Amino acid sequence: MTRRQLLSQSALFGASFVVGTSFVAAQAKAANWALAVDHLKPETMATLIQMARDIYPHDQVPDKFYAIAVKGYDVAEASEGIEAGVAALNEAAHGIGYANYIDIGWERDRVNLLRGMESSPFFQQIRGGLVTGLYNQKAVWPIFGYEGESFSEGGYIDRGFDDINWL
Repeated sequence: MTRRQLLSQSALFGASFVVGTSFVAAQAKAANWALAVDHLKPETMATLIQMARDIYPHDQVPDKFYAIAVKGYDVAEASEGIEAGVAALNEAAHGIGYANYIDIGWERDRVNLLRGMESSPFFQQIRGGLVTGLYNQKAVWPIFGYEGESFSEGGYIDRGFDDINWL
């Protein structure tokens, strides 16, 4: 599912349950998934997921992997700063006529907004955490064609070094 399809469905993220645990949910073509949040608001987590998609856009990577990547920010020590950063992001969205960051329908407009705040500590914290949070997930590696480390297998010389079939 592309970002555009996901945004156009308007049931992008959702729900808080009375049981006391909040969830962020999104609907994908193949499966439904939900992410429990303990310290952040569900709307904040939804914004972080969209922000992650805009910083490292990969249409072939499902939202659940972006959700896992930003789940590490749902801790008590970080929640105040993350909530403040998302509030600043939403305030910037207000400045260009939108209620919130995730309400901005065009990726180009969201990216321009992020460029305006890329030197902020909040942006750098999220961007830096995504490098490992997203790309260190072994389930994501096959999507990019990465087979994992090869040292334990004897190295790349005997395992994929000359697998180039596009040359």
